[in-house]
Amino acid sequence: MFRTITTLVATAALSAMLVTGTALAGGPVTIKFSHVVAENTPKGQMANKFKDLVGERLSGKYKVEVFPNSQLFGDNKVLEAMLLGDVHMAAPALSKFSRYTKKLQIFDLPFLFKDMAAVEKFQNSDKGDELLGSLERMGLVGLGYLHNGLKQLTSSQPLVVPADAKGLKFRIMSSNVLAAQFKAIKATPLKKPFSEVFTLLQTRAIDGQENTWSNIYSKKFFEVQPYITETNHGLLDYMVVTSKEFWMSVDTADREIIKKALDEAIVFGNKVAAKKAMDDRQKIVDSKRCKIIILNDAQRNQWVEVMKPVWQEFEKQIGKDMIDAAYKSNM
Repeated sequence: MFRTITTLVATAALSAMLVTGTALAGGPVTIKFSHVVAENTPKGQMANKFKDLVGERLSGKYKVEVFPNSQLFGDNKVLEAMLLGDVHMAAPALSKFSRYTKKLQIFDLPFLFKDMAAVEKFQNSDKGDELLGSLERMGLVGLGYLHNGLKQLTSSQPLVVPADAKGLKFRIMSSNVLAAQFKAIKATPLKKPFSEVFTLLQTRAIDGQENTWSNIYSKKFFEVQPYITETNHGLLDYMVVTSKEFWMSVDTADREIIKKALDEAIVFGNKVAAKKAMDDRQKIVDSKRCKIIILNDAQRNQWVEVMKPVWQEFEKQIGKDMIDAAYKSNM
């Protein structure tokens, strides 16, 4: 599946030649940014902001072309395409990187972070930077974290305590951690494409799913699920990534400008995501299509205690020091 070091070095050299050649020809270097969502989403707005900032600061030298809605590649193929030089930047969900490193599974661990402030504190720490660099041995470079938000549980019946989920079928992304999470509450996890979730819920082929407020609203899951339990139990984030070959082929001074533009775009995108999460939650409330169950401390603690052993199950793959550092970000 993965390219050899020799091939990667050759690709890096070719990439450098292509960048130099384009610049010498007098035209701007094109940075292709591929993502899978609409332009009006936080990710889509972040990508367009990045495009605008690079256009303002490196006009005539670099231009960013954004390809939304999987126009070029889906998240399952984009990283391989990046290693081949067919695309230069993308922002897949963190769970999509499990083929390349097991350390990023930390962000799938249930109830590890109490809120988004704790998430940001950890991601901005030395350990967070270490995780960005965990892909380099595979020829990829993590450039920053982009938020979607914390996940809630939607279901066909009320979920107040873990025992309520016993025997139910939940759709999950392709993640061993998420599978273990639902097995811990004696539910059945089913790995299904995101595009199929609405139909699966509507036809009762599955009983529930986990997602952020913005995804629950935009994909209309609340219209076919009578209950949402506000658990804030997990994180749905993305990593903006590029190939090491392309990134190192960019002139050092230009690379710093591009990185600064991306950092600013990510801050902008994360503010959009935070506001959208709360706005979409309120829209779901106003719709009166489903009931939002708010757990008290004792009820939530039951969920935490049942799912917390999942941390230990993946401790060797992720690293105890990494999990401890993430947990301390709550303090």
